[in-house]
Amino acid sequence: MKKKRVLIVGGAGFIGHNLAIKLKKLKHKVSIVDSLQINNILWLKKNKDQLPFPDLSMSILKERFRLLKNFKIPLIKTDARDYKKLSRVFHKVKPEIIIHLAAVSHANKSNKDPFSTFDHSLRTLENSLDHSKNKLFNVKQFIFLSSSMVYGNFKKKAVNEKDICKPLGIYAALKLSGENIIKAYNQVFGLPYTIIRPSALYGERCISRRVGQIFIENIINNKEISIQGDGLEKLDFTYIDDLVNGIICAINSKKALNQTFNLTYGNAQPIYKLINILKKNFSNVKVKHIKRDKLMPKRGTLSNSKAKKLINYKPKWPIHKGYSQYINWYKTQFKNFKK
Repeated sequence: MKKKRVLIVGGAGFIGHNLAIKLKKLKHKVSIVDSLQINNILWLKKNKDQLPFPDLSMSILKERFRLLKNFKIPLIKTDARDYKKLSRVFHKVKPEIIIHLAAVSHANKSNKDPFSTFDHSLRTLENSLDHSKNKLFNVKQFIFLSSSMVYGNFKKKAVNEKDICKPLGIYAALKLSGENIIKAYNQVFGLPYTIIRPSALYGERCISRRVGQIFIENIINNKEISIQGDGLEKLDFTYIDDLVNGIICAINSKKALNQTFNLTYGNAQPIYKLINILKKNFSNVKVKHIKRDKLMPKRGTLSNSKAKKLINYKPKWPIHKGYSQYINWYKTQFKNFKK
């Protein structure tokens, strides 16, 4: 496999740093550009009151940076919203592959602050695309992380990439808009792309308070776990290692070009499955049911058959295995932090 120059835009976050480390282990030349403003160190310094364990979150962020440094992965602190500054990064790195992660990563935050979401999601994407189409850089693949949210309410047990998307809310609408803009760049400029739709991610060194993390933190903090609705609604929980390995499969296969893939575990489980796993690891699990957010779509399984067939994607982490490992990791982090 030819080693490639990879630039991860917005790569210092949960997905990006895990992906960068795996790419570096595979001997690719990886660089990260990130402003550190979204769910990162600059955001954390301004919003400590929004987190139950801000100092622990800071410790986890420092662990990310330590790992990137140990693997000698350059972290270029640059705001991708600045066209000229991003241009300088492109000239320096000369990337063959762009992986675009820069975005506001929460649906509820997007609905509360649409301007910031547009600013950090679409403007960064526009700049990345415009530089990528420049023949000077010869970008061979533009990978975009979209979301399962683009489907809206699932109309069947398992959705696939051919199903019509009817997004709900700002976050999902912008993700689908991003997909369409990327396809337009392919039509007009011939820019090869791969669109990835993940779902319900969880895993080590996440501080963005996804559902699996919130549950663990609430229990450690002796607080109730809030579940929207009856807890029977299903999500296609996907461990970070499966997503990372799926993206690598997309980089390695020419069959991934100009395609959209669901990269999930591929077997949705009810929210209460997480609760049952938590009860095996904690003795103080308390649950309360709250009203369901009407802007959160009713979801389920995302079929990953296409990814398995075309790019040899092989997810390995069912929820009982992956979430148990994540719980043990988090408990260890908390224990060491309290020392």
